[in-house]
Amino acid sequence: MRVMVIVKASKESEAGILPTQELMLEMGRFNEELAEAGILEAGDGLKPSSHGVRVRFSGAARTVIDGPFAETKELVAGFWVWRVSSIEEAIEWVRRCPNPMPGDSEMEIRPFYEMEDFGDALTDEARTLHEEAFACAQPRKS
Repeated sequence: MRVMVIVKASKESEAGILPTQELMLEMGRFNEELAEAGILEAGDGLKPSSHGVRVRFSGAARTVIDGPFAETKELVAGFWVWRVSSIEEAIEWVRRCPNPMPGDSEMEIRPFYEMEDFGDALTDEARTLHEEAFACAQPRKS
């Protein structure tokens, strides 16, 4: 199963306070362990919401809302994508993780939908479109 481990934002991450050298090393070691265990698929930190925007959908209308956003506890500061055998395995890995913030912090673990979860809504045509799109997807250099 694949899960996303979501690192929740804090007042420090929203203020743009970067990790210390010590924390960067600790997180690097932890990421190395994840990679060696074969579960790390992706991961990254996100800039504060002051650098982002939201796009609100209402019917055909789209409204762009500039950050920063007020509710820090609802924001994401970073993430990993892991392939694990169970949610319990993901919990055990999160328990081993260094605290990513200078103060209290929180992480959320959410399973991804897999193609078979969509049942009859996933026609052969829809499956092919999704598979082709993601097979062609390549990270862009910014």
